[in-house]
Amino acid sequence: MRVIGAGFGRTGTLSMKVALEQLGFGPCHHMSEVVERHGQLRRWLALASGHPVDWDELLGGYESCVDWPSAAYWRELAEHFPQARVVLTVRDPERWLASMNATILKQRRRPLIQGLSSLLGTDLAAFIRMTRLTVVERVFDGRTDDRDYLLKAFTRHVEEVKATIPAERLLVFEVSQGWEPLCDFLGVPVPSEPFPRVNDAAHFDRFARSHIAPLMFRRTP
Repeated sequence: MRVIGAGFGRTGTLSMKVALEQLGFGPCHHMSEVVERHGQLRRWLALASGHPVDWDELLGGYESCVDWPSAAYWRELAEHFPQARVVLTVRDPERWLASMNATILKQRRRPLIQGLSSLLGTDLAAFIRMTRLTVVERVFDGRTDDRDYLLKAFTRHVEEVKATIPAERLLVFEVSQGWEPLCDFLGVPVPSEPFPRVNDAAHFDRFARSHIAPLMFRRTP
């Protein structure tokens, strides 16, 4: 593990995944890997449920990680991989919350589908349980309907990471800044291509329909 992303989801983490892989720090783990790769989901659910984890096994083969679920364990990862650099993706808190409400939190508000998957024992119920334990409860103390709390949690998280990770090991980064600060921090050349810009609300909806929805019918051990 060479780069650990400590930023919350909806701070440009999918753009960061694409950027890191383009810079040679891939494969990069992201929530999309949990959805797409069989075996990932149940391992992260076991961790979220309190079972011990072998980070080298769970993230084996990945050179970097961004987004939840890994970002919820940034402290543990930074300690376990002491040579890894840490990138904290940030954005304006109000814009972050608006993005959360239009994407991740919107997807959670579908109890009928969740209940049916739970009854069938398919992966969608496991995915929802994993994200609830990892993000809703671990990160936000179950208070995802409290707007003021979410904004405070976002700001508090940024300050905690900055206070915990030594300055020489940490980059606080907005994807709107482009390649230069990221490449300078990682010590790699700046690509000639534009910095990737992916995963707006429309992209998130398309991904949910094409990747998350099929979990309703998928069942993995």
